[in-house]
Amino acid sequence: MRSILTVDDDENDLFICTYTIQRFDPDIRILKALNGLEALNLLKETTPDAIILDINMPVMNGFEFLEHYTREFETHAPVVAMLTSSHHAADRERALRYDFVKNYFEKPLTPENLKAMATFLGDERDRRAGL
Repeated sequence: MRSILTVDDDENDLFICTYTIQRFDPDIRILKALNGLEALNLLKETTPDAIILDINMPVMNGFEFLEHYTREFETHAPVVAMLTSSHHAADRERALRYDFVKNYFEKPLTPENLKAMATFLGDERDRRAGL
């Protein structure tokens, strides 16, 4: 993974994500947004390899982001992972209905979560290359 967009309104969670990503691979470029609307605006300028998305945020929550992202963008990040404190099975099922949502993790972000995302990214690149 060369770049990851983290979308979360909690500064502490953003710090943990940044710290974990930097320890996982210091060469990964980390982009940050505090809500879904900020993320959509940022995505007009760049397409990261992965997006780590919280559900419960002000202005535009994670599910609202997914709806807009589906409608407004033809090209999606190869891997979107929900990272949330929600333990509800309905939230997991709702998130995984989107083809580009590959993972649903409970906070905090761990190196194992990033490994799982990297595996999906590698699988997606292989699929696109016809391997």
